[in-house]
Amino acid sequence: MSLMPDPTFYPSPGMAMQAPPERLAYVALLNVVTNGERDAMGVIDLDPNSSGYGQLVGQVDFPRGDNELHHFGWNACSACLCPQAPHPHMERRYLIVPGIASSRIHILDTKANPKQPKIVKVIGPEEFIKKTGYTSPHTIHCGPDGVYGSALGSASGDGPGGIFLMDANTFELKGQWEQDRGPQQLAYDFWWHLGCDTMVTSEWGTPNMVKNGLNGELLLGGKYGHKMHIWNLDKRRHVQELDLGAEQQMVLELRPAHDPKRTYGFVGVVVSLKDLSSSIWMWYREDGGKNGKWAVRKVIEIPAEPADPEKLPPLLQGFKAVPPLVTDINLSLDDHFLYVSCWGTGEFIQYDVSDPGNPKKTGSIYLGGIVRRAAHPNKPKQALNGGPQMVEISRDGKRIYFTNSLYSPWDEQFYPDGVKSWMVKLDAHPKGGMNLDEKFFVEFDGLRAHQLRLEGGDASSDSYCYSETK
Repeated sequence: MSLMPDPTFYPSPGMAMQAPPERLAYVALLNVVTNGERDAMGVIDLDPNSSGYGQLVGQVDFPRGDNELHHFGWNACSACLCPQAPHPHMERRYLIVPGIASSRIHILDTKANPKQPKIVKVIGPEEFIKKTGYTSPHTIHCGPDGVYGSALGSASGDGPGGIFLMDANTFELKGQWEQDRGPQQLAYDFWWHLGCDTMVTSEWGTPNMVKNGLNGELLLGGKYGHKMHIWNLDKRRHVQELDLGAEQQMVLELRPAHDPKRTYGFVGVVVSLKDLSSSIWMWYREDGGKNGKWAVRKVIEIPAEPADPEKLPPLLQGFKAVPPLVTDINLSLDDHFLYVSCWGTGEFIQYDVSDPGNPKKTGSIYLGGIVRRAAHPNKPKQALNGGPQMVEISRDGKRIYFTNSLYSPWDEQFYPDGVKSWMVKLDAHPKGGMNLDEKFFVEFDGLRAHQLRLEGGDASSDSYCYSETK
């Protein structure tokens, strides 16, 4: 253990933005066919001065191929500098990789050879379920006092889902986080406002609701998640429920403002039953004060696009339209630009959210899409499927990366021809706008790329303790 803080820990987002550029990305690679292929963690070269730029330069295969690897995270990050529970001498060294299909967690050590991580521990499903009471671990975040994870359901595959804790040094599971969950049953993402002692969680569905694909009966009945939940972080107690309305189905990725003095954030909603639109909502503290109630309101609506039914998968043919299907969003470290992945239409959108209640669209590109199948300039004659999905932003906000696979049972429903996986990079302009890097187009042979993390941290893996605002 070092006597100096990890050089990739930063007290504030402004300091993180001054950090050296990332050189590697870690990408979860899913096996989706029963041909003996195994799940893997891929390593992509991000250094434009390297001969391996935009190529897979390392890969560690997992023991099995049944995990459905999802939103992995670091064991330690800038949250270790926060005064709530400081432990600044941790290292951002281990990747904690959950599998929502297997309820298995793999721990990877990146220190000895960052291009070839080593699996150092595997937590099996029996141990995970016994120690947490949950199944289907989904998202990992480093917190100020250890590792937090979300899980979609209980041991039976039904509700409730929730949050579990893990020791950041030994990786021992410490059980469920919630002391009083109130009305909360469905789970998905979670984040926090550390300065307000507040956690925010969102909703998708239980493992039994999602594992076999999108259930049309549940969807039309408004049974998927449509709420957010506010918690007292210290007391682990549910304090408020925010209902977006049953027509707003699947409230997914949460992106709070990075500046710890700002009490707002953005959440994406996959689909509206009213018109197949997707939307972005802003949550905020009503009076801005420490004890005020939280509220949420829609700030962006993205309409569905009319489409020829013959070009649509069976699930959508009756609607004669392709929905945007917003499946991921991300917020730059300066809280200036919000990026939105429309996995259905293939559009990737940049919004200026410097005035968070009044976003302005400042950029858009198309890749893939259920109908559009837009090509990458690197291979202009190659129709792409899948669409913009898991998105990550460099610390300085100048580079954006995304992959195209959502969740294999849902991939097959919306892209029945089978998602052929890729990863791309965009360059963001300081005053708004963005363009594809024509030299960066990574294709994955037989595996599907999902979550990605950047070496040394990125826009959605760290919490910060201090603010630059006056």
